[in-house]
Amino acid sequence: MTTIEIDHTSRWFGNVVAVNDVSMTVGPGVTGLLGPNGAGKSTLINMMAGFLAPSTGAVSLDGRAIWRNEAAYKEIGIVPEREGMYDFLTGREFVVANAELQGLGDAEAQKALATVEMEYAQDRKISTYSKGMRQRVKMASALVHEPSVLLLDEPFNGMDPRQRMQLMELLRQMGAQGRTVLFSSHILEEVEQLASHIEVIVAGRHAASGDFRRIRRLMTDRPHRYLVRSSDDRALAAALIADPSTAGIEVDLGERALRIQAVDFGRFTELLPKVACEHGIRLLTVSPSDESLESVFSYLVAA
Repeated sequence: MTTIEIDHTSRWFGNVVAVNDVSMTVGPGVTGLLGPNGAGKSTLINMMAGFLAPSTGAVSLDGRAIWRNEAAYKEIGIVPEREGMYDFLTGREFVVANAELQGLGDAEAQKALATVEMEYAQDRKISTYSKGMRQRVKMASALVHEPSVLLLDEPFNGMDPRQRMQLMELLRQMGAQGRTVLFSSHILEEVEQLASHIEVIVAGRHAASGDFRRIRRLMTDRPHRYLVRSSDDRALAAALIADPSTAGIEVDLGERALRIQAVDFGRFTELLPKVACEHGIRLLTVSPSDESLESVFSYLVAA
């Protein structure tokens, strides 16, 4: 089981601070790295891969510093966001070249190409590839030495829906095998489906850590929104609005439901069934309406 430790790490370029005093642990399984453009995600991934040295702090692999550590590099595979590749090579030649850098050969390259389903185009020049095909060949080159750690920077860019589903399934399998997989993505729905753990970076700082519902519930300074259907919506609204845990209630005639803002999550979750029972009201639907990953992310960015 391989773990990356980031300990009070910063990285700056001249007067620009890209990563500011970030600490986190990335372990086995699939971790999603979220943040708006310019948040510092790529800089953080490049430090994890050993491409950049921290300006301060430390980035280590199982307790060993990654920067200028050849042994650590052999355990890491990276799929960078940038598209710069050797377009005059064929896909197979590109993956073989990366295999040879690891002391491997054609057999390992063929296995990696098969894993990403690029055998059919392996003898075409990369210059003829679509963006999605380029992403898959980069993935093959990252997997050729079967690394215990895989770092992917916006890996779904340019992929069609079928390719995305294939990559998602591949990453799930790798996480289930006990590999450490971290990927950044702006496709929030896919992160929600794929990542068992989420790290959020905003303006170079570590904003939150955990699964997205847990992160949402930690933000007690913002209201939690629920869609509630019952046997008597108006009576339920009248009973709830008097309690300080409820900031506002709207009757949604189209949905035939109540839209409730709760400012005290713990108190409200106890209050709702109690009030319903006391007034003889049946609760038909109680569902959070703002716990999608996109909603959590927007809250964090705005905070």
